[in-house]
Amino acid sequence: MTTDAAADLAALAQLNASLEALRGDVLATPVTLARALDHTYRVRPHLRLIGDALADVAAGRVERLAIFTPPQVGKSVTVSEWGVFWWLARHPRHAVILTSYAASLAHRRGRRVRRLVEAYGAPYGLVLDRGSKAVDNWQLTAGGGLRSAGMDGGITGNPGDAIWIDDPHKSRAEANSRTLRDRVHNSYSADLLTRRAPGAPIILVMTRWHPDDLGARILADEGREDEGGRWRVIHLPALADPALTGGADPLGRKAGEPLTHPKIPTRDSSAALRHWLDAQATTRPGDWGALYQGNPQPSEGALVTYELLRQRRDYHPTARPARRAVAVDPAGGGRDTVGIIAGYLASDRRLYWTHDASGVMSAAEWPRRVCEVAADTDADLIIVEINYGGDMAIRLIRTAWDALRREHPTGRYAELPPRIEAVRGKAGKLLRADPVAQALTEDHIRIAAPLPLLEEEWATWQPLDPDSPGRIDASVYLALRLLPIPGASSVVSTAAGLSKTAAGTGRGLAGIPLRR
Repeated sequence: MTTDAAADLAALAQLNASLEALRGDVLATPVTLARALDHTYRVRPHLRLIGDALADVAAGRVERLAIFTPPQVGKSVTVSEWGVFWWLARHPRHAVILTSYAASLAHRRGRRVRRLVEAYGAPYGLVLDRGSKAVDNWQLTAGGGLRSAGMDGGITGNPGDAIWIDDPHKSRAEANSRTLRDRVHNSYSADLLTRRAPGAPIILVMTRWHPDDLGARILADEGREDEGGRWRVIHLPALADPALTGGADPLGRKAGEPLTHPKIPTRDSSAALRHWLDAQATTRPGDWGALYQGNPQPSEGALVTYELLRQRRDYHPTARPARRAVAVDPAGGGRDTVGIIAGYLASDRRLYWTHDASGVMSAAEWPRRVCEVAADTDADLIIVEINYGGDMAIRLIRTAWDALRREHPTGRYAELPPRIEAVRGKAGKLLRADPVAQALTEDHIRIAAPLPLLEEEWATWQPLDPDSPGRIDASVYLALRLLPIPGASSVVSTAAGLSKTAAGTGRGLAGIPLRR
């Protein structure tokens, strides 16, 4: 062999090694593969996170993966189309099962995976078997293939080496049907699990619809990975809410920050926020909580209905405000959300809820927010619940107002501050909320601005629910204080030595004289 020939062979070997390494890098995740092969595919942080989780499945670090996202964020294209193609590229001999709420959708996904195989499969050893003509069941020459079917159609044939479930519920109407939910769960238990080959992973990707949907049932039955169970869960709310995702957002977002979107540049977080806020403003609160936040709540047995709350919307009230106040329920009892609701008693003797500034806030943040809302609404009263923390809440609000007054020596903070009135819940949440729900029913309370999260809590909270939503608590304290509700004193008391003392001495925040 000549020297030149040897050099050529060495160069060819190096080129092949480089191509193999490049091919390996491309196959790292479905996202890296899609980005390399399709110039129209847009990588976003949430899709990269999903791709990394699927890589953990392929590496054997995760047995079962559940992905909960809002609609139209690229989850199905990434997971159930590129994800299945990527899996076959790594495992050409695997038989993959893909199912969805309807056979037509599953077949459409399967057809798109087949097209990916035809367009890009050859370099990865993926070649369609000549006899594979069926849309719902096609094979590769290497031995693997894809079977697709609806959840209600049954899966027949040989075991699946990997199982994909893409949106098992079609709509809210079907998710609300106990019969149809049972049918989906039975299909999972009796059809899919019985077709699972030993060690085969299961990937569930869905938008949540109902507190008893398939996602909820499998987590109740089989548990979460971080709690010793089998399922790793990627929960991506449209607007970050650490209370929904175990205290930390999977993408590291702060509370209220938007989820990225395939059609919005990653850096344009303002556009993403506008997109999700528009969806929130135009979506029924229960649907927003379920579909977009991944937190479906039961509506049966709640204190009031969504329909009643819609009837109480009065965004252009004609009655004049007579007294404005802000009520705050600091986080306590294991809850992270601080309830901050503002409103006013009007000349028509109705209470109008006007502002909801609630959110996950620290003890350094929420007192300042309370003062800002009080200043913005020109409130002359701040009502604060002190069941947890005692009079510390009073001191925190006083300190916050004093700091804002130093920062803004002119304007509202330079004027006399609102009076603080401390209250303590004497009865359980239901007994406190029930008379306010009755006031809503009798049209003594109206909603003067879009407050979707407040409406959602009122329409979904259950009397036996261990959670204590801060928005309801704050709105209840505001109503019990400003409206002449019979029996209010039996469920809420004014904390002795705090508000009454302040009122009696004529001193308010930071020792400043009260305005009358």
